[in-house]
Amino acid sequence: MAGRHAGHAMDMDEAMIVAGVGCRKGVTAQAVLAAVDGALAAHNRARHDIACLATGAVKRSEPAIVIAAARLGVPLHYAGADALADAEPLLASRSQASRQATGSPSLSEASALAVAGAGGKLLGPRTVAGPATCALAEMVS
Repeated sequence: MAGRHAGHAMDMDEAMIVAGVGCRKGVTAQAVLAAVDGALAAHNRARHDIACLATGAVKRSEPAIVIAAARLGVPLHYAGADALADAEPLLASRSQASRQATGSPSLSEASALAVAGAGGKLLGPRTVAGPATCALAEMVS
């Protein structure tokens, strides 16, 4: 498969990617990984490009996200409500259902931006894969 790495370290000039995840309650780890893989494919990226997974603190009770991070071999970061709100003006997608469930109009995009930090930017709108969404943000070093 083109673009697969064979154990090489990420080039220093490649931006680190935060994969922000949102999901419905009770989602499976497979659904979360399908959303991540869909977002990666949409932006010609691979799993080894991901520095960490991110979601909102409201999702701390979702074991599927913890399992997905473990399967990807990356840390999981939880963004608090203030950080999610700070990211809101930069969102590409807005869902009233997401706002009602999580407090953010796009939990995947907002958490990716919040964890990417100052200067972080979305690669594009979130990818929806059934009950889960994923958005990718570049971290600026």
